[in-house]
Amino acid sequence: MSQISIAIDGPAAAGKSTIAKRVAKKLQFLYIDTGAMYRAVTLYVLEHGDKIIENISEHIDITFGINDEVYLNGTDVSKEIRSPEVTNSVSRVSAIGEVRSYLVDMQRKISRTDSVVMDGRDIGTTVLPDAEVKIFMQASPEVRAKRRLLEETARGNTIDLQTLTDEIIRRDQIDSTREISPLVQADDAILLDTSYLSIEEAEDKIIQLVEDKLEV
Repeated sequence: MSQISIAIDGPAAAGKSTIAKRVAKKLQFLYIDTGAMYRAVTLYVLEHGDKIIENISEHIDITFGINDEVYLNGTDVSKEIRSPEVTNSVSRVSAIGEVRSYLVDMQRKISRTDSVVMDGRDIGTTVLPDAEVKIFMQASPEVRAKRRLLEETARGNTIDLQTLTDEIIRRDQIDSTREISPLVQADDAILLDTSYLSIEEAEDKIIQLVEDKLEV
């Protein structure tokens, strides 16, 4: 099997991006952070208003740098897309049909030319339904909030743990009940609970699944 796709889905702060990036590096696959793509669109919408969504392809171009930098119309917005304002709005913007259609099309085009590790919320169900390996990662809201607290503190943002827990639960509700491509586990996805796994342990489990698939 010369080219394969690995789909990693799950709720916010389940460890998807961190682990998917490590898996891609280990396998020498292309890593696609779809969450960053939705955050980039959200940042643009917050700055320019919802009106631009009507002609989104004319306003937004997203590319990635060699060190996973996220470029929005040629500008590195890797830091800006992680702001609390973007985090609190990304679920709403992600639920808009025009946004999802535009980005899903972009993500599928990328997967046709490279072996990829792609993480998000609807990769295994919508974006890459034929992916050779599908993982659905989860962890308790409390564990995810503690992880997010460490991230926010490292970025210099001040926020309390209970607020983060409440925000994560709210995002879970929005993402899992939206009309278009809700957050659900694909029927053929393997459930991986990362609540009590180290990054290395979760990475090793996924690598083993991929290796098993390649041996078939």
